[in-house]
Amino acid sequence: MALPTLLNRRSPLASPEAQRAMLEAAALSVTFHEAIARAGAGPLRTVVPAVLQINVGKRCNQACHHCHVESGPKRTEGVDARTVDRLLDLLERSPGVECLDLTGGAPELSPHFRTLVERGRAAGVRVMDRCNLTVLYEAGQEDTAEFLAGNQVAIVASLPCYGPENVDAQRGKNVFNGSVEAIRTLNALGYAQPDSGLELDLVYNPLGAFLPPAQQGLEDRYRLELRERFGIEFNKLFTITNMPIKRFAHSLRRDGEFEAYQSLLVNHFNAATVEALMCRSMVSIGWDGSLYDCDFNQMLSLPLGGRRRTIWDIESYDDVAGERIATADHCFGCTAGAGSSCGGTLL
Repeated sequence: MALPTLLNRRSPLASPEAQRAMLEAAALSVTFHEAIARAGAGPLRTVVPAVLQINVGKRCNQACHHCHVESGPKRTEGVDARTVDRLLDLLERSPGVECLDLTGGAPELSPHFRTLVERGRAAGVRVMDRCNLTVLYEAGQEDTAEFLAGNQVAIVASLPCYGPENVDAQRGKNVFNGSVEAIRTLNALGYAQPDSGLELDLVYNPLGAFLPPAQQGLEDRYRLELRERFGIEFNKLFTITNMPIKRFAHSLRRDGEFEAYQSLLVNHFNAATVEALMCRSMVSIGWDGSLYDCDFNQMLSLPLGGRRRTIWDIESYDDVAGERIATADHCFGCTAGAGSSCGGTLL
């Protein structure tokens, strides 16, 4: 059964009021659960997780407008040593895990960040740091870039444009210039250089209430602009859809755009993205050790399998395989258009 397609073509004669009414009607026409069922793809269940994503805490040196974690310099929540030990003990018992994905906040600001990196690498898994770049210039982080390179940590860094205006509007004053300098430092250490094995990927997310453009075309433009204007290099560009939750949802409601944006996501639902959804092969861990399907569900307190459990309730990350994935209407953000995940588009 086809989903409503009110947004596929907007009449050029429709007034703004009529267009908004169409958008609001579309948003209310189908839930994510219904969309998945109509596509013959539900209920969604997990497989043995290949990715272990740990949110080490909410402290960050930036306070971005789109941040679904609502991180910032004044946040104090963070993982403790006992939780880190348990996280890593389970990792060593979970042969299915291939990647340890560290996020935050700014994960580097956690006092346990380096322990996670070193023990993760010792366990033989790929370690990924979701770095905001400017954190490398914070007090106490003077040797962090060298630490990352020395441990062959893959870096995924947010840079929502190849020029300063949009980046600074979204992430803060002078963030773009600081980000460019950080990439220069990383390039000098070998990141994104031929045959170095050091990966530096960038992340684009839209500034406003719209879907990201095609990933490959935007990556080509980024590469050209950043190389010619600033002499910096990266490996891949990931485009990620802004989720209508937390800080971004607040700004959408403030500006009267929430219903229109949710409608945009609903009307671009693409069943072909479902097979590759990140929640199917990932387990997300909160800073307190709680288990979730993904980072977005974590921020909405939607526990894995519909019941609250922690890392002390399992003996291996493989134990979560077969769990029913918790879904809600924000999940349309991952299935709209070409799809969206922590690793960019799904198609």
